[in-house]
Amino acid sequence: MDNSAVIQEFSNYLKFEKHFSSHTAKCYGADLEQFVSFLTEQDNADQGGGDANPWATSGGTATATEVEAKVNVDKLLLAADVNTIRRFMASLAEQQYSKSTTARKLATLRSFYKFLVKRDYVSSNPVTTIKTPKQDKKLPKFLEYEEVQRLLNTPPANTWLGARDRAILEVLYCTGMRVSELVALNMDDVDFLSEVIHIRGKGKKERISPIGSSALQQIQAYIEYRNKRMANDSDFDSKVLFANKHGKRLSTRSVRRKMDKYLVEAGLDPSISPHTLRHSFATHMLNNGADLRSVQELLGHQSLSTTQIYTHVSTTQLNEQYHQAHPMENQSPDTYQ
Repeated sequence: MDNSAVIQEFSNYLKFEKHFSSHTAKCYGADLEQFVSFLTEQDNADQGGGDANPWATSGGTATATEVEAKVNVDKLLLAADVNTIRRFMASLAEQQYSKSTTARKLATLRSFYKFLVKRDYVSSNPVTTIKTPKQDKKLPKFLEYEEVQRLLNTPPANTWLGARDRAILEVLYCTGMRVSELVALNMDDVDFLSEVIHIRGKGKKERISPIGSSALQQIQAYIEYRNKRMANDSDFDSKVLFANKHGKRLSTRSVRRKMDKYLVEAGLDPSISPHTLRHSFATHMLNNGADLRSVQELLGHQSLSTTQIYTHVSTTQLNEQYHQAHPMENQSPDTYQ
């Protein structure tokens, strides 16, 4: 946010020191911009002012008013206390924001003020004593094994784009990697001999994951088409593994669009996302006897608690299977008289 020096400094910290993606940094910035709007409205009300934007400018160059407004915004941010944060949270509740969105905005403020304490802009973090709203636990949606197979077999295998899409779906399910990790893959990240794949995860953390023979076969089939295509296109990016029709790196949005198409063709729930394949991978791993710590490593989760949600999925499925296999359990005690 250009209207605040401390927010701009925080944004640079996220991108260049914490190595957050530009998208994540932008989301943090949007939350802080909303908080600044709240602080400004509160300040205007206290001063008896109107709704005018205090940092609006009349020209393309910085004016004395603009510089003063930027200082004023930073003063509001640095002066915010725990009661200010509580009022902001109350305003979010009045606007009927969901618990998850409210929790995210609170997490943004907590990180922001933690940064300000570290840089000696403020003496204490006003968010420390604010409790995060209790979240409604939602089990991640996942596909049954037969549904996964139906989806994986949907893309045509006899065209270069079809072979690419089949390989993409196989890799997503076989490794449980995120879509952002998939589109970042390069040709030399796949080790066919050792049957492993090199993944660059969140925060530039890297991990090595095993990859099944089925996915490797699909990658190999796609690469044969890819190399023929590259031979006739001098602009083709030879480094990239999964390329678009122009020979450039595929985007996460393109992967989503392709999956939407194949879900319809396979007769599956169109609300399913590529991330559902990650959920399916984790759930199927646990259902087949993998331990939680191994699944954590494969998914690249920093905390084991993040992975534990899949144990609830497995337990729920186990209970359903138990009652299906033991119909007597669903009968009343009078049945046994």
